[in-house]
Amino acid sequence: MDKRPIGIFDSGVGGLSILRDVQKLLPLENFIFIGDQGNMPYGGKTREQLQSYADKIMAFLVSKNVKAVIIACNTATVYAIDFLREKYQVPIIGTVPVVKTIANITKTKKVAVFSTPATTKSPYLQDLINKFAPNVTVYKIGGTGLEELIESGDLENKQIDKILHESLEPLLKKNVDVIALGCTHYPFLRDKIEKIVGKNVQVVDSGGAVARRTKVILINNQILGNKRTDDSYYTTGDKNKFAKAVKALLKKSPRNINSIII
Repeated sequence: MDKRPIGIFDSGVGGLSILRDVQKLLPLENFIFIGDQGNMPYGGKTREQLQSYADKIMAFLVSKNVKAVIIACNTATVYAIDFLREKYQVPIIGTVPVVKTIANITKTKKVAVFSTPATTKSPYLQDLINKFAPNVTVYKIGGTGLEELIESGDLENKQIDKILHESLEPLLKKNVDVIALGCTHYPFLRDKIEKIVGKNVQVVDSGGAVARRTKVILINNQILGNKRTDDSYYTTGDKNKFAKAVKALLKKSPRNINSIII
Protein backbone atom coordinates (compact mmCIF):
# COMPACT_ATOMS: atom_id res chain seq x y z
CA MET A 1 0.00 0.00 0.00
CA ASP A 2 1.14 3.54 -0.80
CA LYS A 3 0.49 6.43 1.61
CA ARG A 4 1.59 9.15 -0.82
CA PRO A 5 -1.14 11.63 -1.82
CA ILE A 6 -2.81 12.02 -5.20
CA GLY A 7 -2.42 15.44 -6.81
CA ILE A 8 -5.42 17.05 -8.45
CA PHE A 9 -5.67 20.44 -10.13
CA ASP A 10 -8.04 22.72 -11.99
CA SER A 11 -8.20 26.34 -13.09
CA GLY A 12 -10.27 26.95 -9.96
CA VAL A 13 -12.83 25.25 -7.74
CA GLY A 14 -14.57 23.26 -10.48
CA GLY A 15 -12.16 20.38 -9.94
CA LEU A 16 -13.69 19.93 -6.50
CA SER A 17 -16.53 18.10 -8.28
CA ILE A 18 -13.99 15.55 -9.51
CA LEU A 19 -12.31 15.39 -6.09
CA ARG A 20 -15.70 14.67 -4.53
CA ASP A 21 -16.33 11.70 -6.84
CA VAL A 22 -12.82 10.28 -6.47
CA GLN A 23 -12.99 10.55 -2.68
CA LYS A 24 -16.29 8.69 -2.72
CA LEU A 25 -14.78 5.77 -4.65
CA LEU A 26 -11.37 5.86 -2.92
CA PRO A 27 -12.06 6.86 0.70
CA LEU A 28 -8.64 5.74 1.97
CA GLU A 29 -6.66 8.04 -0.32
CA ASN A 30 -5.23 11.46 0.52
CA PHE A 31 -5.22 14.41 -1.87
CA ILE A 32 -3.45 17.64 -2.65
CA PHE A 33 -5.81 19.95 -4.52
CA ILE A 34 -4.67 23.04 -6.43
CA GLY A 35 -7.01 25.68 -7.82
CA ASP A 36 -5.09 27.90 -10.23
CA GLN A 37 -7.37 30.88 -9.61
CA GLY A 38 -4.58 33.36 -10.25
CA ASN A 39 -4.63 32.34 -13.91
CA MET A 40 -8.28 31.58 -14.46
CA PRO A 41 -10.33 31.42 -16.55
CA TYR A 42 -8.45 28.89 -18.64
CA GLY A 43 -11.08 29.20 -21.35
CA GLY A 44 -9.47 32.17 -23.08
CA LYS A 45 -5.84 31.06 -22.81
CA THR A 46 -3.54 29.80 -25.58
CA ARG A 47 -2.16 26.28 -25.74
CA GLU A 48 1.27 27.61 -24.75
CA GLN A 49 -0.11 29.41 -21.70
CA LEU A 50 -2.07 26.37 -20.56
CA GLN A 51 0.95 24.11 -20.93
CA SER A 52 3.06 26.58 -18.94
CA TYR A 53 0.54 26.74 -16.08
CA ALA A 54 0.12 22.97 -16.01
CA ASP A 55 3.87 22.41 -16.10
CA LYS A 56 4.44 24.62 -13.04
CA ILE A 57 1.61 22.97 -11.14
CA MET A 58 2.95 19.51 -12.00
CA ALA A 59 6.42 20.50 -10.79
CA PHE A 60 4.91 21.63 -7.48
CA LEU A 61 2.91 18.43 -7.06
CA VAL A 62 5.92 16.26 -7.90
CA SER A 63 7.89 18.17 -5.24
CA LYS A 64 5.18 17.06 -2.80
CA ASN A 65 5.84 13.41 -3.72
CA VAL A 66 2.44 12.65 -5.25
CA LYS A 67 1.92 9.15 -6.64
CA ALA A 68 -0.49 10.20 -9.40
CA VAL A 69 -2.05 13.38 -10.77
CA ILE A 70 -5.59 14.07 -11.93
CA ILE A 71 -6.12 16.99 -14.29
CA ALA A 72 -9.60 17.93 -13.08
CA CYS A 73 -10.13 20.36 -15.93
CA ASN A 74 -11.36 19.60 -19.43
CA THR A 75 -9.60 22.59 -20.98
CA ALA A 76 -6.22 21.82 -19.38
CA THR A 77 -6.58 18.15 -20.33
CA VAL A 78 -7.29 18.71 -24.00
CA TYR A 79 -4.46 21.21 -24.41
CA ALA A 80 -1.76 19.99 -22.01
CA ILE A 81 -2.03 16.31 -21.07
CA ASP A 82 0.13 14.96 -23.91
CA PHE A 83 2.79 17.57 -23.13
CA LEU A 84 2.78 16.62 -19.42
CA ARG A 85 2.90 12.88 -20.06
CA GLU A 86 6.01 13.32 -22.17
CA LYS A 87 7.75 15.29 -19.43
CA TYR A 88 6.70 13.54 -16.20
CA GLN A 89 6.86 9.89 -15.18
CA VAL A 90 4.04 10.02 -12.62
CA PRO A 91 0.70 8.57 -13.87
CA ILE A 92 -1.57 11.36 -15.15
CA ILE A 93 -5.34 10.98 -15.47
CA GLY A 94 -7.20 13.51 -17.58
CA THR A 95 -10.78 14.74 -17.64
CA VAL A 96 -12.55 14.91 -20.98
CA PRO A 97 -16.22 15.14 -22.00
CA VAL A 98 -17.87 11.70 -21.94
CA VAL A 99 -18.61 11.66 -25.66
CA LYS A 100 -18.58 7.86 -25.92
CA THR A 101 -21.11 7.56 -23.10
CA ILE A 102 -23.61 10.03 -24.55
CA ALA A 103 -23.28 8.51 -28.02
CA ASN A 104 -24.10 5.08 -26.58
CA ILE A 105 -27.17 6.11 -24.59
CA THR A 106 -28.90 8.59 -26.91
CA LYS A 107 -32.12 7.47 -28.53
CA THR A 108 -32.69 10.51 -30.74
CA LYS A 109 -29.08 10.46 -32.01
CA LYS A 110 -28.83 14.13 -31.05
CA VAL A 111 -26.66 15.07 -28.07
CA ALA A 112 -24.76 18.06 -26.73
CA VAL A 113 -21.48 18.80 -24.98
CA PHE A 114 -21.84 21.80 -22.67
CA SER A 115 -18.38 23.14 -21.86
CA THR A 116 -16.14 26.22 -21.81
CA PRO A 117 -15.71 28.03 -25.12
CA ALA A 118 -12.08 26.83 -25.29
CA THR A 119 -13.02 23.17 -24.92
CA THR A 120 -15.82 23.64 -27.46
CA LYS A 121 -13.30 24.85 -30.04
CA SER A 122 -10.58 22.30 -29.26
CA PRO A 123 -9.43 19.78 -31.89
CA TYR A 124 -9.23 17.23 -29.05
CA LEU A 125 -13.00 17.38 -28.49
CA GLN A 126 -13.66 17.14 -32.21
CA ASP A 127 -11.40 14.08 -32.38
CA LEU A 128 -13.44 12.47 -29.58
CA ILE A 129 -16.62 13.17 -31.51
CA ASN A 130 -15.18 11.79 -34.75
CA LYS A 131 -13.99 8.66 -32.98
CA PHE A 132 -16.88 7.85 -30.66
CA ALA A 133 -19.92 9.57 -32.17
CA PRO A 134 -19.58 9.38 -35.96
CA ASN A 135 -23.26 8.63 -36.45
CA VAL A 136 -24.60 11.06 -33.87
CA THR A 137 -25.25 14.78 -34.16
CA VAL A 138 -23.22 16.49 -31.42
CA TYR A 139 -23.93 20.12 -30.59
CA LYS A 140 -21.02 21.92 -28.92
CA ILE A 141 -22.24 24.64 -26.56
CA GLY A 142 -19.95 27.07 -24.71
CA GLY A 143 -21.14 28.45 -21.37
CA THR A 144 -19.42 31.83 -21.57
CA GLY A 145 -18.88 33.33 -18.11
CA LEU A 146 -20.19 30.41 -16.03
CA GLU A 147 -16.78 29.28 -14.85
CA GLU A 148 -16.02 32.65 -13.25
CA LEU A 149 -19.43 32.93 -11.59
CA ILE A 150 -19.19 29.48 -9.98
CA GLU A 151 -15.81 30.43 -8.51
CA SER A 152 -17.49 32.57 -5.87
CA GLY A 153 -19.42 29.60 -4.52
CA ASP A 154 -22.64 31.60 -4.85
CA LEU A 155 -24.70 29.30 -7.04
CA GLU A 156 -27.83 31.43 -6.66
CA ASN A 157 -26.41 34.30 -8.69
CA LYS A 158 -29.11 35.35 -11.18
CA GLN A 159 -26.55 35.66 -13.97
CA ILE A 160 -25.92 31.90 -13.72
CA ASP A 161 -29.59 31.19 -14.39
CA LYS A 162 -29.58 33.61 -17.32
CA ILE A 163 -26.57 31.94 -18.99
CA LEU A 164 -27.99 28.46 -18.43
CA HIS A 165 -31.33 29.33 -19.99
CA GLU A 166 -29.72 31.03 -22.99
CA SER A 167 -27.31 28.13 -23.54
CA LEU A 168 -29.60 25.16 -22.96
CA GLU A 169 -33.11 26.07 -24.09
CA PRO A 170 -32.21 26.07 -27.82
CA LEU A 171 -31.11 22.44 -27.45
CA LEU A 172 -34.62 21.37 -26.50
CA LYS A 173 -35.89 22.47 -29.91
CA LYS A 174 -33.25 20.30 -31.56
CA ASN A 175 -34.53 17.09 -29.91
CA VAL A 176 -31.36 16.57 -27.86
CA ASP A 177 -31.88 13.84 -25.27
CA VAL A 178 -28.44 13.67 -23.57
CA ILE A 179 -26.13 16.46 -22.42
CA ALA A 180 -22.54 15.94 -21.28
CA LEU A 181 -21.15 18.49 -18.86
CA GLY A 182 -17.74 19.21 -20.34
CA CYS A 183 -16.48 21.54 -17.61
CA THR A 184 -15.80 20.36 -14.07
CA HIS A 185 -17.45 23.50 -12.67
CA TYR A 186 -20.80 22.57 -14.18
CA PRO A 187 -21.75 19.54 -12.02
CA PHE A 188 -22.31 22.01 -9.19
CA LEU A 189 -25.17 23.35 -11.35
CA ARG A 190 -26.65 19.94 -12.13
CA ASP A 191 -29.95 20.61 -10.31
CA LYS A 192 -30.44 23.88 -12.18
CA ILE A 193 -29.54 22.30 -15.51
CA GLU A 194 -31.87 19.33 -15.02
CA LYS A 195 -34.71 21.68 -14.10
CA ILE A 196 -34.25 23.60 -17.35
CA VAL A 197 -33.93 20.63 -19.71
CA GLY A 198 -36.57 18.46 -18.04
CA LYS A 199 -36.82 14.78 -17.18
CA ASN A 200 -36.58 13.58 -20.80
CA VAL A 201 -32.99 14.80 -21.15
CA GLN A 202 -30.20 12.93 -19.37
CA VAL A 203 -27.36 15.00 -17.90
CA VAL A 204 -24.03 13.23 -17.40
CA ASP A 205 -20.58 14.34 -16.30
CA SER A 206 -17.04 12.94 -16.14
CA GLY A 207 -16.65 12.54 -12.37
CA GLY A 208 -17.53 8.87 -12.09
CA ALA A 209 -15.43 7.91 -15.11
CA VAL A 210 -12.39 9.80 -13.77
CA ALA A 211 -12.79 8.15 -10.37
CA ARG A 212 -13.00 4.66 -11.87
CA ARG A 213 -10.01 5.32 -14.14
CA THR A 214 -7.99 6.58 -11.17
CA LYS A 215 -8.75 3.41 -9.24
CA VAL A 216 -7.62 1.24 -12.17
CA ILE A 217 -4.37 3.22 -12.47
CA LEU A 218 -3.65 2.85 -8.75
CA ILE A 219 -4.35 -0.89 -8.82
CA ASN A 220 -2.26 -1.49 -11.96
CA ASN A 221 0.67 0.41 -10.49
CA GLN A 222 0.20 -1.21 -7.07
CA ILE A 223 -0.05 2.17 -5.33
CA LEU A 224 -3.46 2.01 -3.66
CA GLY A 225 -3.61 3.76 -0.31
CA ASN A 226 -4.97 2.28 2.88
CA LYS A 227 -4.86 5.07 5.45
CA ARG A 228 -6.81 8.30 5.32
CA THR A 229 -5.18 11.26 7.07
CA ASP A 230 -5.95 14.71 5.69
CA ASP A 231 -6.08 16.62 2.42
CA SER A 232 -4.29 19.84 1.51
CA TYR A 233 -5.78 22.63 -0.59
CA TYR A 234 -3.85 25.33 -2.42
CA THR A 235 -4.84 28.34 -4.49
CA THR A 236 -2.79 30.69 -6.65
CA GLY A 237 -5.44 33.34 -5.99
CA ASP A 238 -7.10 34.84 -2.93
CA LYS A 239 -6.93 32.36 -0.04
CA ASN A 240 -10.00 33.69 1.78
CA LYS A 241 -12.22 33.67 -1.31
CA PHE A 242 -10.99 30.16 -2.13
CA ALA A 243 -11.76 28.91 1.39
CA LYS A 244 -15.25 30.40 1.20
CA ALA A 245 -15.94 28.71 -2.15
CA VAL A 246 -14.58 25.35 -0.97
CA LYS A 247 -16.84 25.48 2.07
CA ALA A 248 -19.88 26.42 -0.03
CA LEU A 249 -19.34 23.76 -2.70
CA LEU A 250 -18.13 20.83 -0.57
CA LYS A 251 -20.29 21.65 2.46
CA LYS A 252 -17.30 21.37 4.79
CA SER A 253 -14.43 23.53 6.05
CA PRO A 254 -11.04 21.98 5.24
CA ARG A 255 -8.24 22.89 7.64
CA ASN A 256 -5.24 22.89 5.32
CA ILE A 257 -5.84 25.76 2.88
CA ASN A 258 -2.82 27.65 1.61
CA SER A 259 -1.78 30.21 -1.00
CA ILE A 260 1.01 29.43 -3.44
CA ILE A 261 2.75 31.23 -6.26
CA ILE A 262 3.11 29.16 -9.42
